[in-house]
Amino acid sequence: MDEVRIDKWMWATRIFKTRTIASDACKKNRVSVGNVNVKPSRMIKAGDIISVRKPPVTYSFRVLDVTEKRMGAKLVPQYMENITPPSQYEVLEMNKISGFVDRARGLGRPTKKDRRELEQFTDVEQEMPVVGTFGFDWDESWLEET
Repeated sequence: MDEVRIDKWMWATRIFKTRTIASDACKKNRVSVGNVNVKPSRMIKAGDIISVRKPPVTYSFRVLDVTEKRMGAKLVPQYMENITPPSQYEVLEMNKISGFVDRARGLGRPTKKDRRELEQFTDVEQEMPVVGTFGFDWDESWLEET
């Protein structure tokens, strides 16, 4: 076996969890061989370099051998070499960190602290005595004079 379909190879080497997901990635132009987007039926051979975009990172793999059968994770290094540049992993790390740092206050669901502050604020207002409508007693005697 000198050549194999790229979707089968990516599934067999555990780049994608299912062959359907591998095929969809090819159809969405997220997989390329030699900087050319490929279809799922593209045949690959040993020595090809495959780029897979899984936003925000673009992974690069060198094909060492071809296979159609899915294998255990320990056997994967016999069939491919990960040649992804370290800068891509830095982008991934920054994306993980920035997910929590860039959250603007007030967006999304209130925190438990926000809820407690709101409850404390509303409970204080309920305990305050209300005298009249505007905070003072009305003298209705002026109504009788007219």
